[in-house]
Amino acid sequence: MYKISVFFHWIESRIDLFDLMNLGQEVANHDDIARKSKVLRCFIKTYQDCLTALEKCDKPVLTAIHNGCIGGGVDLVSAADIRYCTEDAWFQLKETEIGMAADVGTLQRMPKIIGSMSTFNELAFTARKFHSSEAKNIGFVTQVYDTKESMLENVMNIASDIASKSPVGVQMTKRSIIYSRDHTVQEGLDHIGDWNQILLQSEDFIKASMAVATKDKKPIFSKL
Repeated sequence: MYKISVFFHWIESRIDLFDLMNLGQEVANHDDIARKSKVLRCFIKTYQDCLTALEKCDKPVLTAIHNGCIGGGVDLVSAADIRYCTEDAWFQLKETEIGMAADVGTLQRMPKIIGSMSTFNELAFTARKFHSSEAKNIGFVTQVYDTKESMLENVMNIASDIASKSPVGVQMTKRSIIYSRDHTVQEGLDHIGDWNQILLQSEDFIKASMAVATKDKKPIFSKL
């Protein structure tokens, strides 16, 4: 078993108003629009990079959500690999309601997650709340649990199951999924072909294949 990054964020997330107040003060220190814009661009880029870090993490990132997941919270969980929530969870792409467009990932990632531009456009344009049952129906979350406790227990079990697999296989699978999402089918095939000519020579492949063939207990993999 190898260590896996499991991200449990009990999300009740809103835009940090203190950050925005500080940003407003910094922008006000400049008279020139180019310099004001540079401050804003750096601020936006920092936020984008913070959330993209979940996607760039080699290991799968699982999120567990309860109560309100709003604005930046939706940006955050959209960058994760798997999402779970409780029945009391609700979500909101709130940005249009406050006179702005989401700029740290939701508009880029969520349409690809749920696979329906029509549904996504409605949620983005209206800024209406959508609850756990709808989030499950549109494919934004994998499973809805009755309570935080049952969610945490089950998600930890799923994380443990993933962690028992070959780190070579799991990490390359994540890399290939994300690469293929943003490229053509053929480019995705070429990408995994280039990598697997190396990875199929890994000791993990030999250990796992032998365990399956001999119906032996789960193999122990070295850390990666």
